[in-house]
Amino acid sequence: EERRPPIAALRAASVPIALATDCNPGTSPMASILLAANMGATFFRLTVTECLRGITVNGARALGLQTGMLEPGKPADLAIWNVTDLAELVYRIGANPLHSRIYAGKCQKN
Repeated sequence: EERRPPIAALRAASVPIALATDCNPGTSPMASILLAANMGATFFRLTVTECLRGITVNGARALGLQTGMLEPGKPADLAIWNVTDLAELVYRIGANPLHSRIYAGKCQKN
């Protein structure tokens, strides 16, 4: 696909932009959400914030999942990244800076 999405029009209309892997063997073998973020920044000229929102809040919203703020007593799955700047999550290719994650209430080291 060589046609780019109308990013300026989406921004102007305040349309939430989601990024995903759509990992499946038939049409999309990509499994790296960080690569999806990188491609959003590189090919679509999205900002770091737009990319990170695209793979988190807006991605969940596109799937109809409840999103919101972290609050005591609410369940949450978290990724803890070993980066000094959030831009590293978008711009580095092939790196896996995952330090640990909390999934279903249990901390799992990478």
